[in-house]
Amino acid sequence: MDNSIFAGKRVVVLGIGNSAVDIAVESSYVAARTYLAARRGAWIIPKYVFGRPVDQIPNDPRVPFWIRQRIIHRIIRAYTGDPERYGLPKPDHKFGEAHPTISGRLLDRIQHGTITPKPNIAALEGSRVRFVDGSEVEADVVVYCTGYKISFPFFDADLVSAPDNHIELFRRVFHPDIPALYFIGLLQPLGAIMPLAEAQSEWVGDHLLGDYELPPEAQMRADIEADQNAMRKRYVASKRHTIQVDFDDYLRDLAAERRAGAQRARAHLLPA
Repeated sequence: MDNSIFAGKRVVVLGIGNSAVDIAVESSYVAARTYLAARRGAWIIPKYVFGRPVDQIPNDPRVPFWIRQRIIHRIIRAYTGDPERYGLPKPDHKFGEAHPTISGRLLDRIQHGTITPKPNIAALEGSRVRFVDGSEVEADVVVYCTGYKISFPFFDADLVSAPDNHIELFRRVFHPDIPALYFIGLLQPLGAIMPLAEAQSEWVGDHLLGDYELPPEAQMRADIEADQNAMRKRYVASKRHTIQVDFDDYLRDLAAERRAGAQRARAHLLPA
């Protein structure tokens, strides 16, 4: 990132996700002042734990989620403490019930006074930014990092769309109504997306070669509904969490489905 655009300026960044935090951190090295405003709290986790990238910490999907949740929560709190200790808003959810923010530098920059946490923006009044707690600051730059919108401008909206970032796909890849339409990488894991996209691509390749057969439509729709219900039960209600997955759990479930689909494909090749 080229942070020279912030040099000597007073910068307000709105958001507490990875993009917002990365921008605020980079700004803090060159800006006159950097403020990080957040509408809600998030768990801040370091990039490395026990000398390893945080997404490589064992996360066995065979262990019930609530047990893994408690273990990881205690590890993170031991490393960083609660976010409110740094002036950040207190998360309104337990760890794992919303996408966490990964940063190895945010808390350090806050402690060194180069980033000042602020609550949500209430109003923009000329060059002044007023926050919901009544405080105000002068700002030269305001950066909004408040989410994204899933859209498919290359499709007619009546064919494929994602209202409120919601789209129903079988295991996040196969559209139940449109054969030969596949989605790769349309998910949000805690960890790298590339291995998941690679596994999805191999799965689609099996399907194109005839080595994998989809389950019946009714079964696909039941699977989609169960997945959506699980998402609503676990995660904070937000457009941000419509495509969330657990990295290890997703890979395990995808591998199991590929094996099941391979058996279906072989069964149809057997002589009657």
